Amino acid sequence: MAVSALAAMPQAVNLLDAGSLLSAFGALGIAVVLFAETGLLIGFFLPGDSLLFTAGLLCVPGATGSARLSLPQVLIASAVGALLGAQTGYWIGRRGGRALLARSRAKKLHEGAARAEELLDRYGHARAIVLARFVPVVRTVLNPLAGALNVPARLFTLWQIAGGAVWTIGLVLAGYALGSSVPNVDRYLLPIVALVVAVSLVPLVLEVLRSRRTSRGETR
Repeated sequence: MAVSALAAMPQAVNLLDAGSLLSAFGALGIAVVLFAETGLLIGFFLPGDSLLFTAGLLCVPGATGSARLSLPQVLIASAVGALLGAQTGYWIGRRGGRALLARSRAKKLHEGAARAEELLDRYGHARAIVLARFVPVVRTVLNPLAGALNVPARLFTLWQIAGGAVWTIGLVLAGYALGSSVPNVDRYLLPIVALVVAVSLVPLVLEVLRSRRTSRGETR
């Protein structure tokens, strides 16, 4: 009897695996994960890009994945989670300022904060808020950082909505388009997700390389 009870228990959810999250929680899980990744500093490690793309793939009619999803539900959940998360992160930063970031010992988080500040200085508030959506970790840190730096609330809200809509809807529809055009593409879900993760890290790598070149030039 104990064996049958254990067998009936759901498998543990891997928070770093988009497929596992979608199988366990569906569209609601997308909203929660994106809210945490874009609104709470503790969510910087969550797989936003791969989650959105995978969700789009699993919305295709005939998908064999265990988490067959509805495209309208996924689009709404993605947008709501990302937009509410960013706005929450902004107000947390407005209230708590840099003290919240200073308490964290996560090296990636502090590196992300440095890159977020560079984006704000280099591109200005509007462009930086939009661009940050496409850079892992930076999209987590920039929202509270914008609040701490007293970026005007109206300006932040306008551009985070624009950036969040393009990021979420774009990645979901990209996954859906690929799934619709390539038969049985969900059989190759793992390598596709790995590719999406690798591509999403390209801006991060380029920014690190650029920063290193700049620091070397200054030391000469």
